[in-house]
Amino acid sequence: MHRPEIDPNLIDEAVLALLYLTLHRDSGPIPVWRAWKSFDWEVLGRLHDKELIFDPLGKARSVLLTEEGRQRCEEAFYRLFARLEHQAEMEGENGQAKAP
Repeated sequence: MHRPEIDPNLIDEAVLALLYLTLHRDSGPIPVWRAWKSFDWEVLGRLHDKELIFDPLGKARSVLLTEEGRQRCEEAFYRLFARLEHQAEMEGENGQAKAP
């Protein structure tokens, strides 16, 4: 059986979407968005290289998202996991996912 080549960008997109499941706003002196970082280190490294999350290395159990990372996290979540009958409702005029 021939297995197709795996696209790491699609894996990155799926992990970004799954980060949305644990996304929470940290109410410290400067409010930031965090998500639990229990994903493959290579994927987290690529998301860091794409400037969607801050450096995932360290003792913290969560990763800090950039503002673009937070937005793309939510968009990917609804694009990948919304039921088909609801996807049309979730898309704005430009085809981007919008918040519920």
